[in-house]
Amino acid sequence: MANGAASVVESTGNHRWGAGIAETLAVAALLGIAGYAALFVAPTERTMGVIQRIFYFHVPSAWTGFVAFFINLVGSIAFLRTRNLKWDRLGVASAEIGVAFFTVVLVTGPIWARPVWGIWWTWDARLTSSFVLWLLYVCYLLLRTLVDEPERRAVVSAVFGIFAAFDIPLVYFSIWLFRTQHPQPVIGQGGSLDSRMLNVLLLCWVALLGVMVLLIRQRCRLETLRHSVEALRADAERDSAGN
Repeated sequence: MANGAASVVESTGNHRWGAGIAETLAVAALLGIAGYAALFVAPTERTMGVIQRIFYFHVPSAWTGFVAFFINLVGSIAFLRTRNLKWDRLGVASAEIGVAFFTVVLVTGPIWARPVWGIWWTWDARLTSSFVLWLLYVCYLLLRTLVDEPERRAVVSAVFGIFAAFDIPLVYFSIWLFRTQHPQPVIGQGGSLDSRMLNVLLLCWVALLGVMVLLIRQRCRLETLRHSVEALRADAERDSAGN
C-alpha cells in the first residue's frame, strides 16, 4: 500500500515540469501582452471613455466562464455514461474555474455600471441570470462537500451539473429574449465594433482561455491526488477494522 502511494505521488510529481513551466510562462507573457493592448493599444471609446476598457476583461471573463461551465457539462454527461471518476475530476475542476471567472464578471460589471448607468446593479434579465448561474455552480461545489462517498458524490454532482447548465443559454440569449438594460452584442448579428477593439478583445479572450486551461489541468491533478489519499485512508480504516 505504501509503495502504491509512493508511486502515485512520484508519477504525479515528476510530470513534465519543464514543459509545464514553459506553458505557464507563455500564458503569462500572453496575458501581459493582452493587458497592455487593452490599456494602451485599443482606441478609447468616444462615449464612455476610459472606463470602457474594462470591457476587455469583463467580456472575455464571461466567455471563458461559459467555456468552463460547458466543460463541466461534458464531464458530467461523460461520467454518467462511463462511471469513470476522471470525468468527475474534470467536472469539479472546470466548475471551480468557471466560478472564478464569473466572479470576475460580477465584480467588473458593477465597476463599469456605476459611472455609465449611475447605479452599481439592476435586476435585469442578463444580470440576474448571470448571478443565478454563478450561484448554481457555487451550490454545485458546496453540494460536493456534503457527500463523502466518491461514487455517490460524483453521481449527485453530475446530475446537478447538467441541471445548472440549462442556465447557460438563458444567460447568453437573455439580451435577445427580454427587455434589458445590459448593452446589446458588440460582435456578431446586430453588433458593430472597431476592428482594433475586436482584435484586442479576441487577444484577451485567448489569454484567458490559456489561463483557464492551465488552472483546470492543475486542479485535475490536485483532485487526482485527493482521490488517491481518500482511497489510502479507506484502505487503512479497513485494515484497522480487520485487525
